[in-house]
Amino acid sequence: FLAGPKVMEHIVDTVLYLEGDRHQHHRLLRAAKNRFGSTNEIGLFAMTEQGLQEIENPSQFLLSQRPLNAPGSVIVCTIEGTRPLLVEVQALVSPSHLSVPRRVATGVDFQRLNLVIAVLEKRAGLRMGHFDVYVNVAGGVKVEEPAADLAIALAIASSLRDVPLDPHLVAFGELGLAGEVRAVSHTERRLQEVARLGYTLCLLPARSEKVQIPGLEILPVATVQQALEDVLFIAKGVNFHGETEETLPFPRPEGERW
Repeated sequence: FLAGPKVMEHIVDTVLYLEGDRHQHHRLLRAAKNRFGSTNEIGLFAMTEQGLQEIENPSQFLLSQRPLNAPGSVIVCTIEGTRPLLVEVQALVSPSHLSVPRRVATGVDFQRLNLVIAVLEKRAGLRMGHFDVYVNVAGGVKVEEPAADLAIALAIASSLRDVPLDPHLVAFGELGLAGEVRAVSHTERRLQEVARLGYTLCLLPARSEKVQIPGLEILPVATVQQALEDVLFIAKGVNFHGETEETLPFPRPEGERW
């Protein structure tokens, strides 16, 4: 990146950014400026002995090392340019021994993470004041759109309860401060990518455009609390391990609603 006034960017016709974690062997190519074409396209490349090679199926590549049945792991379908991209959002919630609990965001906006935690506390009844929260997007990818809010919330709740989510679940949607799940753009394109990669369950905003995809079960949710109840089954007293409220390995804090 060039520091200072964008004099160089005004001179040239095209500005490309090659982004990525230096510890990863793949890179994301973005167009910040293009006088002769669209800037809404991206490319994912892998560094090999023959140089940079295009990755033809970025979603499958980024999800190839995902652990199954791990609490705090959720797939989100994000839009990079005009391309739908499936990435894994991971969350780790652990008891804090600090006066101010730690919040760490890697690959997601730190302020969005704080917003999601606040909504979970106020609208879903979760008490996060004594827990450190770490959120990471696997593979070194940065997710900047609000459509990842719902997946972040589910990952945090899953880790807090130590309950793994359905490995075939994908979620996307923006969270409002009232706890509502707001619709996002390109719903049909996202769902087509979800189905193409073999996922069978998708959680999305209730006000999304109505789309039917063969082989894909769609669960519309209006609020974050409804999303937690539908996916974690905590409101019914049974989690994915078949444990009831009485057999849970941890007590439910007084005042929490699910």
